[in-house]
Amino acid sequence: MHIIDLIIFVVVVLGIVVFGASFYQKNRSSDDFSTGSGKIPAWLLALSIFATYLSSISYLALPGIAFATHWNSFTLSLTIPFALLIAVKFFVPLYRKAGSTSAYAYMEERFGVWARMYVAGCYLLTQIMRTATILYLLALPLYVLLGWDLKWIIVLTGLGVLIFSNLGGIKAVVWTDAFATIIMLGGALFALGYLIFALPGGISQYFEIGIAHNKFSLGSFGSSLTEQTFWVVFIYGLFINMQNYGIDQNYVQRYIIAKNDKEAVKSLVGGALLYLPASLIFFMIGAGLFAFFHVYPDLLPQMYRESGMSDRVFPFFIVNIMPVGLTGLLVAAIIIAGMSTVSTSLNSGSTVFLIDFYKRIKKSVSENESKRVLYIFSFMIILLGILISFLFIRVESALDLWWKLSGIFSGGMLGLLLLGYFSKKATNMAAAIGVILGLTVIFWMSLSPLLFTGSLVAFKSPFHSYLTIVFGTMTIFFSGFLVTLAISRFSKRTRK
Repeated sequence: MHIIDLIIFVVVVLGIVVFGASFYQKNRSSDDFSTGSGKIPAWLLALSIFATYLSSISYLALPGIAFATHWNSFTLSLTIPFALLIAVKFFVPLYRKAGSTSAYAYMEERFGVWARMYVAGCYLLTQIMRTATILYLLALPLYVLLGWDLKWIIVLTGLGVLIFSNLGGIKAVVWTDAFATIIMLGGALFALGYLIFALPGGISQYFEIGIAHNKFSLGSFGSSLTEQTFWVVFIYGLFINMQNYGIDQNYVQRYIIAKNDKEAVKSLVGGALLYLPASLIFFMIGAGLFAFFHVYPDLLPQMYRESGMSDRVFPFFIVNIMPVGLTGLLVAAIIIAGMSTVSTSLNSGSTVFLIDFYKRIKKSVSENESKRVLYIFSFMIILLGILISFLFIRVESALDLWWKLSGIFSGGMLGLLLLGYFSKKATNMAAAIGVILGLTVIFWMSLSPLLFTGSLVAFKSPFHSYLTIVFGTMTIFFSGFLVTLAISRFSKRTRK
């Protein structure tokens, strides 16, 4: 790295770390760590929600998949306004009234302890997988830059994020998110501008090459449920975004800790809608990378054109082709994006473990013990994330794998929330039956393509893996509703 880039990189990253660590003295209690004591303004929470979306997954995986294929995955962003309407109407008022730092206290109130444990457990699994995905992507630019063993880079960055997160608590996370957002978006816009104007024909050539190679396509609009069509991604996006706003502690924790209901809505709407144009920028970068290396093919080594290497194209471009100054800024932006997002997962994940599991097992917990549990479980998430991220090293697309994993490990928990909220008469038994059936569908859709071979091949799931969360959620909701209806009718007949 050029000395100027190195200075910019060190100053920006070190500045963010020192800034986050400065909150350590203010982070005196577990309440400070988890909620910021209710003193965080709406605009800051909005930027934090936006930064939760805008992780290393967006920064590297979106350009990677747009470079390798097209804009079909952008369809997920188009579902945000629809999911947002549902969240503002139903979910925000629900959690604001619940009065708990955990998003899952409502599940216990509605269906009992088992429901809370189930949903909280699903959430922790998704956060471990999310941490693994981001740690892998976070290590890619450093790998291109330093040439070190990728596993060691993952370990070092994971431990660095752990220290940063535990020093500052939620205040450090949301303030860092705000600064990270500015740096990330600024760096992305610089990269897009450079890509376009480095082409001999400028922006017109950018669109000509993109159109000629179908780079701006949103995918097939056919009705097939076995392929990654526009409608499959749209349905997946609608459900995954409803899950984000409705039962994901990362997001729910943000509007729970807002000062009042009005600010909670402002923070959610502002943060969510910011992601729509931001994700468009990253897909434009992916198309720009394709156009740039189409015009200058000798600048991209053959290894980066192979399957499984698309996530590394943007880091290669940043380190080897971007002008002096911008390289340091963009590498810093990616590192900060990963730090802030993993910190969010560590903070919310450890909060869920403390409130939903530890304090239920041990009724009397001192303040020092609470903080110690938060720190220890943060370390456990990082450790598991590091180990799992090693498995990502040869995947074709980290984004595609993350979407599949999030659909599986979320366990249809959105379905249980929808059942509890919209079916007021749904009983614990009906909910439990719904969950069992929903998990059966999820396991069938996830495992049957791998396990059902030979004579069993006719019984494997024919549906696209993105639909796992959709069918799992709907199975829980509708089966729980129908069982409730059947129990109600049976009770009436018995009374007669």
